[in-house]
Amino acid sequence: MDRPVEQRENGAAEVHDAQAAPHEGGTPPTDISDVLERVRRHRRHTLELLTVCAVTLIPWTVVMALTLPSGYEVHQWRLTWVGFDVLLAVAMASTALLGWRRNRAVVLTALATSVLLICDAWFDVSLAFGTSDVWWSVALALLVELPLAFYLIRRVMGMISLAQWPSAEIATTDDA
Repeated sequence: MDRPVEQRENGAAEVHDAQAAPHEGGTPPTDISDVLERVRRHRRHTLELLTVCAVTLIPWTVVMALTLPSGYEVHQWRLTWVGFDVLLAVAMASTALLGWRRNRAVVLTALATSVLLICDAWFDVSLAFGTSDVWWSVALALLVELPLAFYLIRRVMGMISLAQWPSAEIATTDDA
């Protein structure tokens, strides 16, 4: 349910509906500051998790670079690529459907589609290195997959910029 939001002079968003999102315990908060505190806490925990994951991924990537073989015989090659392309088609169709319905979830599916397109370009080109198919893969990546991915990202950024967000000053003053 959408609640009317009004932008104050200081940039803060004011919710005009007394029925704000419930706490974890299921009871509605007594004050908008409770909701804001819960949002800040969730944001902080998410950023901490992502930071730990990013730092942990660095040594893991080094280990893989040093230990993985440069060649590997793959089983189920066709199933892997057909499955990936089916996933990409479902993501594109979902994005189109949600876009036609003017559903806000289109932001998520458009981002997922763009990430899948970038991954597809990367794997097509990197796995075709050393073969005569590399030029077709590079052409497809440069002329179709990457431009479509970046177009979708640009459109999503445009949609996000239309959303009303609380000012950065208010959001950061209570984060510390």
